[in-house]
Amino acid sequence: MGKHASGNPGILWWAVSMIRPGKIVCVGRNYRDHAKEMGNEIPKEPLIFLKPPSSVIGTGSPIVLPRASSHVEFEGEIGVVIGTALRRATSEEAMAAVRGVLAMNDVTARDLQRSDLQWTRAKGFDSFCPVAAAPIPDLDLDTLTIVTRVNGTEKQRATSADMVFPIHELLAYISHIMTLEPGDLVATGTPAGVGPLVAGDVVEVIVAGVSRVTNPVIEDEE
Repeated sequence: MGKHASGNPGILWWAVSMIRPGKIVCVGRNYRDHAKEMGNEIPKEPLIFLKPPSSVIGTGSPIVLPRASSHVEFEGEIGVVIGTALRRATSEEAMAAVRGVLAMNDVTARDLQRSDLQWTRAKGFDSFCPVAAAPIPDLDLDTLTIVTRVNGTEKQRATSADMVFPIHELLAYISHIMTLEPGDLVATGTPAGVGPLVAGDVVEVIVAGVSRVTNPVIEDEE
């Protein structure tokens, strides 16, 4: 599978900035409707987990369906790139440390997520984190719209105002657990409408008017 991810034709944001994300911090169940569709309660505090940097691909590169899973789903998300280090930050300090926003896809092996006690395997396969080319700075983080399309059909649409925990609160919360460093990527959660991917699909995640990442879906050839 690694040969697909490494042959990435997209220009990734860290290739331009010379900074590779040391970590990708993700937030689960941060939209009420998504928590409901998955049969879960809304968390009282942000539910966080990690994806490995090796899961990242750029636009145009294939999402590779692993043989270990029979049910892989898309999760369109607003990604936030950190510009300056954050440790035990206030919400105001967190907002000031944002380098920019990009579209990303938290691809998930849903069957493995349900069977495992934690989510590393389900979220961590190579090619399971498509991201747009570069973060766009100086945006109002409370008025962003996230849209996901599969084969041109809209599957997800929500705004950052619909989040359970706003972006500035997420960043501050995470910074009290681990230091967020320049170049780190924070995935802020997916709205309702997640669904399966099969070989031959093309999935597109859009932060409306801001950022886009598009990827074909293929079977693992190995």
